[in-house]
Amino acid sequence: MDSLSEHLSELAKPFSQSLFAIGIGLAVGAFFLVIVGHDPIFGFYYLFKGAFFSEIGLASTLNYAIVLMLTGITFGLGMRAGLFNIGAEGQLMAGALAAVTASTFSLPPGVHLLVGVIFAMMAGALWAIPVAVLKVKKGVHEVVSTIMLNWIAFYLCLYLVLGPFLNPARSDISIKIRLNSRFPLLFGTLSTAIFVAMLFTVIVYIIIWHTRLGCEIRAVGFDQECARYMGINPGRAMAIGFFVGGLAAGLAGGALIMGFPPDYAVYIDLSNIVNYGFAGIAVALIGRNNPLGTIFSAVFFGGLWSGKRLMQISAGIPVEIVNVVSGIIVISIAIPELLILIKKKIEGRSVR
Repeated sequence: MDSLSEHLSELAKPFSQSLFAIGIGLAVGAFFLVIVGHDPIFGFYYLFKGAFFSEIGLASTLNYAIVLMLTGITFGLGMRAGLFNIGAEGQLMAGALAAVTASTFSLPPGVHLLVGVIFAMMAGALWAIPVAVLKVKKGVHEVVSTIMLNWIAFYLCLYLVLGPFLNPARSDISIKIRLNSRFPLLFGTLSTAIFVAMLFTVIVYIIIWHTRLGCEIRAVGFDQECARYMGINPGRAMAIGFFVGGLAAGLAGGALIMGFPPDYAVYIDLSNIVNYGFAGIAVALIGRNNPLGTIFSAVFFGGLWSGKRLMQISAGIPVEIVNVVSGIIVISIAIPELLILIKKKIEGRSVR
């Protein structure tokens, strides 16, 4: 009981900080609504109504949350290992195209879905391996290598969708995922992919917070030199962080294509698979780089994305206000951490 209460007390402070940041973001959003001549109460009413209080809206919110919690895991796990991994965008694309590839096979129901999931996860992980090798072996900063690989993934996907994977019946999408390899639907457009995503997230949480490996990863993220003196191999911990993050992003890409009706395909302009990786950064920050916090953060961001359509239609409010709210929330989260870093720098100089 004591350990449980201590763990809950440790989570209370970051949770309250995230709630405070969300409150600041909503308040600033309301301020902007007043400036442009809209009623903020009216606007937020339709925002949250469209996100959580209709079957279509709730399904859409949770669909977004599936992908966002997984790309959030990619970034958050990297941060725990001392990495600024922004490669979820490219790894998600690799996972999406791998799912399409697996769909071309002829396999029994159930087995086909499992093969598609495995293909997507492994494609994301394999796309992360060059970043891990360059970081661990050559010291190349992960921001540089992940940005480069994101663009390579983008243009490779574009080539495949416009070429070998182009749908002969429709010129605007890739070939469709077969029925055998689609996630079953629960209600509306929401599929059982949500259970897979949540299970993966919980497993990552257990690994990070309740295993020796997780302790090593967090130790490396806190101080590499200190971890090395403790007998921990920082390169191994960082490589595992990249690999598991790639698994998460690849699974996100697979879930996006195998679990989102009605098209079950990649658009030729890739518009249905882009930006989730970068949005996962904000989701991870709001979730304080904690896998469980990332679940709730993903649902919140999914609600913003889903509800903004009804807010625009019923209240006549520009959807850009939602982007303002999201940005302010991230800034509100970042400022306390920035102040801590500045304080540490000042204290370090005074010690010298």
